[in-house]
Amino acid sequence: MSWCKTILVLIVLILGNSESFPNNKHDEDVVEDVEPAEFDVVEDLTNSTNESLCDQCSPELCPAALGCRAGTVLDSCGCCSECGNLEGQPCDLDTRNSFYGLCGSDLQCKIDVSDLGLGEIPEPQCICKLQEAVCGSDGRTYMNICQFKEAAYSSIGLSVNGSGPCRTVPLIKVPPHNLVNVTGSTVSFMCEVFAYPMALIEWRKDGNDVTLPGDDPHISVQSRGGPLKYELSSWLQIEGLAPGDAGAYRCVAHNALGSVSASAVLGALGPDEMSAYLSENMTEMFGYDQPRDYDEDYY
Repeated sequence: MSWCKTILVLIVLILGNSESFPNNKHDEDVVEDVEPAEFDVVEDLTNSTNESLCDQCSPELCPAALGCRAGTVLDSCGCCSECGNLEGQPCDLDTRNSFYGLCGSDLQCKIDVSDLGLGEIPEPQCICKLQEAVCGSDGRTYMNICQFKEAAYSSIGLSVNGSGPCRTVPLIKVPPHNLVNVTGSTVSFMCEVFAYPMALIEWRKDGNDVTLPGDDPHISVQSRGGPLKYELSSWLQIEGLAPGDAGAYRCVAHNALGSVSASAVLGALGPDEMSAYLSENMTEMFGYDQPRDYDEDYY
């Protein structure tokens, strides 16, 4: 009987293990059905991971570009519109729009090395393609069409009256300022004027019609164009300041359309008077009070 039982157990084991063999036709069908499905899932996940944002571009879903004073440009994907950079702002030299951004309408990205200081690194900036001045309907001169368009964005109805600057009486952009200095020193006034046609600047003192420097050897006047187009800067310099130099000095600018003036007062003080003056005006000049006595209770 023991031999019979042993033979029966072996038969059962053999029959049971045969169901897990891969040669079984049913098992082949299961493998064929499962493996392709699992492979498709992995492939879809890989494709979605590698897909860039630009490939998913939908122009109809782009946000509206608002407040663009220099017009619009395409983003780095070439899909959505965004605000272009204004004149003077940094920009990308290429068209990829990947770092600083692209310049707006009528602007180009350039590197200007003319105004670089020692040790400064050149940086590309947006520069207007046309550098000719235009006259606006508001009577204001815009140095180029880009500046005009930027102003027109916020000024409804602003239009171009003509090419070139507006014809106007002189405008004193930087008037002379009041000065106080010690006798024997050198002082100077400065006056900066905009005008078209170009203005002539003269200096006078205390309401007199005599044009300085006259025959006074310690007074000199110098003028030059700039700092901007259609501007003129003039300096009145007094060397060896004397008490008699104190008074009101007037910058007078005139052209064919009219004249304008601005005045400043010069004070000439002796050394002792200058010391007292500085002490009295220290708070206003330097923004702090006289040193206090810290022995007092300041809690």
